[in-house]
Amino acid sequence: MIRVLLVHDSSLVRSVLAEWLSREPDLGVDDAPWQAAPGRARSLRPDVCAADLDYTGRYGIPPLGELCGRGGERPPRLLVLATADRPGLLRRAVEAGALGYVDKAGSPERLVRGIRCVAAGERFVDNSLGLGFLKASQMPLTRRELSVLSLAAEGASIAEIAGSLHLSRGTVRNYMAAITRKTGARNRIDAIRISQGEGWL
Repeated sequence: MIRVLLVHDSSLVRSVLAEWLSREPDLGVDDAPWQAAPGRARSLRPDVCAADLDYTGRYGIPPLGELCGRGGERPPRLLVLATADRPGLLRRAVEAGALGYVDKAGSPERLVRGIRCVAAGERFVDNSLGLGFLKASQMPLTRRELSVLSLAAEGASIAEIAGSLHLSRGTVRNYMAAITRKTGARNRIDAIRISQGEGWL
C-alpha cells in the first residue's frame, strides 16, 4: 500500500481528487490544505506527498521544505501538481527535491502513474511541462531575490520586507536594485509586472 498525502488549498478539488485516488486498490489517501500539511505529513508519515503548487497562503509561495522535512527519518517523496506557465514555482519544486511533476491540465490517470513512479523512487515528468522547465532554467533571479520581489508584489514596504526576511533595509534595497537590473525593468513596479508576466512570481 502506497500512503499518499494530497495537499491542495481548494477544498472541493482536494476532496474530489482524494476520493478518486482512493478507488485505486494500492493507494491509501489522506488530504490536507497547505496550512495543515506539514503537521499532517509528520503525523501520517506518507510515502508520497502530492502537492499542488498553487498556494493561497501569504505571498503565494508554497512551503515545500516544511512539507518534506522529518528530521532524521526518510522524508516523503514529493510529487507536485504544476503548470508550465509558472516556471518560478517549478524551480522551487526542483530546489525542494521533487521527484514527480504532473501537469494539472493532464488526465487523472497521469497523477496515479506519477504517484506510483515516485513511490518506487523513479522520476516522473509530464512532457507538457518542458517549456516551463526551460523558462525556469533561464530565470535570472535567485531564490532570495524572488522572495524579496514576492513580498514587494504583495505591497510590502522595504521595512516590512526586511522584517519578514530578517534582513537589513540596505540589503533589501540592494536586492531590489539587482532585481531591477536583471529583469531590465525601469523600477520596482515594472520589475513586478515583468516577473509576473514571465511566470516567475
